[in-house]
Amino acid sequence: MNILWWHWLVLGLVLIGLELVLPSFTIIWFGLGAILVSIFLAIYPTFSLPLQILTWSVASIIFTFVWFRFFNPRTSKTFSGSAKGTVLGETGLVIRGAQPYTKGTVKFQLPLLGADEWPCMADEPWR
Repeated sequence: MNILWWHWLVLGLVLIGLELVLPSFTIIWFGLGAILVSIFLAIYPTFSLPLQILTWSVASIIFTFVWFRFFNPRTSKTFSGSAKGTVLGETGLVIRGAQPYTKGTVKFQLPLLGADEWPCMADEPWR
């Protein structure tokens, strides 16, 4: 079977278009990998099929890795007990008072970041 450069181009455009239907923002990188292979194949027509598939796989993995590692880092994750600045200043009900540098518990009316009870700490005794 002889795969031409435009076959890879069509595959790449279909994969990029599929991103509109399945918005995961990962399929686009496989589409860009296919477009890269189409460019290589247009420049070097003797590019073998196994090398085309290898190039597509490696390029797709590198594009995906670079995107998630450098351009879209997930540093805004919050873990239980450590809220980000968007919830600082919310008012809640103290369920268990905190002594200096020991944990207490605060309950909020509406769940914040998936939980309605959060641990808290105090610099001075709670009265």
